[in-house]
Amino acid sequence: MSAQPVNPNVPPDHVTVEIDGQSLVVPKGSMIIQAADKAGIPIPRFCYHEKLPIAANCRMCLVDVEKSPKPSPACATPVMDGMKVTTRSEKALKYQRSVMEFLLINHPLDCPICDQGGECELQDVSLGYGRSVSRFNERKRVVPDEDIGPLVATEMTRCIQCTRCVRFTADIAGTYELGGMYRGENLQIGTYDGKPLTTEISGNVIDVCPVGALTNKVFQFRARPWELMARESLGYHDAMGSNLFLHVRRGEVLRTVPRENEAVNECWLSDRDRYSHQGLYAEDRAVKPLKKVNGQWTEVSWTEGLAAATQILRENVGDALGVLVHPSTSNEEGALLARLAEGLGSGNLDHRLLNRDFSDAAVAQAFATPLAEIEQADVVVLFGSNVRHELPLLHARLRKAHIQNRTQIHSVNPVDFDFAFTQASRTVVAPSQLAAALDDAALRDAVKGATRAVIVVGALAENHPQAATLRAAARDFAAATGASLCRIPQGANAVGLVSQGVLPTARDVAGMLAQPRQAYVLYGIEPGLDFADAAAARSALAGAKVVAFSQFACASTRDVADVILPIGALPEIDASLTNLDGRVQTARAAGRLPVEAREGWRVLRALGGELGLAGFEFIDLVGLRAGMQNRSVNPAASAQPATASDGLEVAATAAIYRTDAVVRRAAALQSHPLNIAPCVAMHPEQAAQLQLGAGQMVKVGTDAGKATLPVVLDKRVAPGTVWIESGHGATAPLGAGRVTVVAA
Repeated sequence: MSAQPVNPNVPPDHVTVEIDGQSLVVPKGSMIIQAADKAGIPIPRFCYHEKLPIAANCRMCLVDVEKSPKPSPACATPVMDGMKVTTRSEKALKYQRSVMEFLLINHPLDCPICDQGGECELQDVSLGYGRSVSRFNERKRVVPDEDIGPLVATEMTRCIQCTRCVRFTADIAGTYELGGMYRGENLQIGTYDGKPLTTEISGNVIDVCPVGALTNKVFQFRARPWELMARESLGYHDAMGSNLFLHVRRGEVLRTVPRENEAVNECWLSDRDRYSHQGLYAEDRAVKPLKKVNGQWTEVSWTEGLAAATQILRENVGDALGVLVHPSTSNEEGALLARLAEGLGSGNLDHRLLNRDFSDAAVAQAFATPLAEIEQADVVVLFGSNVRHELPLLHARLRKAHIQNRTQIHSVNPVDFDFAFTQASRTVVAPSQLAAALDDAALRDAVKGATRAVIVVGALAENHPQAATLRAAARDFAAATGASLCRIPQGANAVGLVSQGVLPTARDVAGMLAQPRQAYVLYGIEPGLDFADAAAARSALAGAKVVAFSQFACASTRDVADVILPIGALPEIDASLTNLDGRVQTARAAGRLPVEAREGWRVLRALGGELGLAGFEFIDLVGLRAGMQNRSVNPAASAQPATASDGLEVAATAAIYRTDAVVRRAAALQSHPLNIAPCVAMHPEQAAQLQLGAGQMVKVGTDAGKATLPVVLDKRVAPGTVWIESGHGATAPLGAGRVTVVAA
């Protein structure tokens, strides 16, 4: 007679286990702690984290397994069919309490002053498993603190050596910046070399630390956890749309922490999203309506400010008006700006501030392969992208895909960027050769043989003066190899603004600047730094009437505007954004609007009402959203911009912590090691040809403008190319075509 399964209802890749008398069916290979978590059975732990490799070094999760001679660590013991586990037997509790006592031997009594107090895993577990009186009478050890940068504060005497932070930097970030030194009671966690953390996702070590050894330096001693209100919000500095909580006390955003969403950011957060809230409270924040009178700025009432804006717009309708919108603007504000432009008869409306080439009428699109599914790809090609700085958490997903799924990753770039994964191939060529590099037979063969392949097109390609050629090459590559095309949207809500029709039916942003209009509306823009061609923007705006809706009354805005209407940033308003997956996500207002600043949609509603335009009759946000519909706009193509044929080519990337006005004002991010000073990087051989040395000041000239910058020698830069980061005032006059470089 043939053998019969013990339980025919159990799938073949599952087993039956019993934990605390509860029968469970769990996947083969699961650890006991994973099975218990799924069933809601609590097991104490410190070193275990579901996103990190298993270490089994804290021993807090010891449980009693039937027929096992000694307790087993639940985090490192695989389940077996028929296994019986007891988590709270006399033997299990004895070992758990003993481990807890050992962990507390050297832990300082810092709870009243520790930032982790009130949300500390050690506090919670010691309450259930610790002794009320310590039996340890010896001197406690003390560990010296280490300065690991402007973002993370250390108090390493509190460390219990769970190694979560070590495993995070090694396995998730891929920087291997933290590790254990010495042995036994002398074991210390540190950086080996005493240098600051350089990973772009370093703040996550704060979240994984179960004690107060690693805390938020920006938040340090600001508030107690129970004083804070949590508000659901979104990251708005890239197109990822990371889910997060803003922690607020008395209307001030004091801290940002991740909100788990497996489809978007998992449980992580980039440092850019975590620390940018500092920028909300910059000294040049726009707090009251401002009007320029006889060349001098004067604070006015909202009535007077709206009247001045209304007069400018009434006198400049139709083709005389240009409306320029920051690509992180919310869907609600975007819908109203489209209505405003339409009501005033203007087709000059655009949000594509960073683009230079509109000859193919390209607009932002959702990824063809959803973010979470990219991890399952067999092959990924990075084309014109420093993904580590553009989308830090996509970079982390690619590293995970490479490690866990053996995804082969190829790159085609003008700079050999530092990625935290081993690349199957690297093609480093000048920007003008990027398109031809996709014709490489070996690269195409590698992608054709894959079941699932993805090509990711980044900012270097999207914002290049010949971007249409590069996009066409990427589309051709995808069609020829079967790869899905994923173009990184150039702005936090670029996909959403496309859906709301914030696109030109007449002049695009380049056309509005090349042929200046008589008046402009600027929405959420810092004119000196947010345009691809800042020099052209300043020239066009300087001779026109400008109504600026702005979070900041910065110098470049004051230089060109006639009226400044203060509006709230995303952490201060209810809004929705559409991320790179096409996922519409909502954010709740958290911080208090400063002084007289108002939500942008309220200001637009009032302005539309003053102008007597249709579509502004709603009363509240509910009414606005009820009337919103996707608008399909097919922008007209314009001529490809002419570029100089002589000089060195420019590989232009956005500096990671200079991407928008709020980030630029976050002091901690500005002192981060990744926020390097403006410079011109070139290959040593190229510098030798020009008779230039490292650190030498040079004059960099383009058709757009000139700048004086120091030289940095970098072997990663393609010959014939210079690498320049945008977002700095010093580099703003430069474009992305060709430059001349001569000694200053």
